[in-house]
Amino acid sequence: MQYGICNLSIIPLRIEPNDTSEMVSQVLFGEYFKVLEMRKMWSKIRLAFDNYEGWIDNKQFIEINEETYKNLETSNNYLAAELIDFATDEKQQFLTIPLGANLPFYNHQNLLLNNTNYHYEGAVIDEKKGKDAIVEIAFKYLNAPYLWGGKSPFGIDCSGFTQMVYKLNGYSLLRDASQQSTQGEALSFIEESEPGDLAFFDNNEGQIVHVGLIMQDNYIIHAHGKVRIDRLDHTGIYNVDQKTHTHKLRVIKKVI
Repeated sequence: MQYGICNLSIIPLRIEPNDTSEMVSQVLFGEYFKVLEMRKMWSKIRLAFDNYEGWIDNKQFIEINEETYKNLETSNNYLAAELIDFATDEKQQFLTIPLGANLPFYNHQNLLLNNTNYHYEGAVIDEKKGKDAIVEIAFKYLNAPYLWGGKSPFGIDCSGFTQMVYKLNGYSLLRDASQQSTQGEALSFIEESEPGDLAFFDNNEGQIVHVGLIMQDNYIIHAHGKVRIDRLDHTGIYNVDQKTHTHKLRVIKKVI
């Protein structure tokens, strides 16, 4: 088995091994993974965080050994807490670090990526937060443009948004909305929900295609065109700008 880690700010994870293939997710700086198949130009990987699989360009990651991979799995988890910041390497070259990126082997503003030392002065999250902090973290992504497969404040999809918000609070969600809907405990009524619970929405075929974070007073924050706040009722999401329902409510889940 081979292993790797992302040494760039944000790279695309694609469904097929070519640059024109659909981007199904992204790999942020410091995320590490198993390499399932390596070709001349592309590698199929499985992310350690959520076991999501896809293809990345071989020029956009560096290989690590099994010992480093296992050390990353057992080391304290440090995440970048700034919308965007930068790290500098030993040659004083800049590297942008987005919100939610992993900071491998972080120690007093220093981090180690394979054999390269970086200095990072931005804010860091290193502990699990209470459920009451989830909505506060979610506001960091407010107005981020919608991007299919995106996981950063510069472009994010609905399940990428919920996954990253939970990750920044110290909790693990799967990558896609349909996968996230299998987690947690189902609630019977909106009135039973708390801020930070997840609401899932289905299409006409009954497939879950959307997810958002419940807020207080029947509001919801979700990625639809952009990360935005709308009303939530027993029918679904009521878009306050379009003045119409845009998503049909399927189930509410309490994960925390």
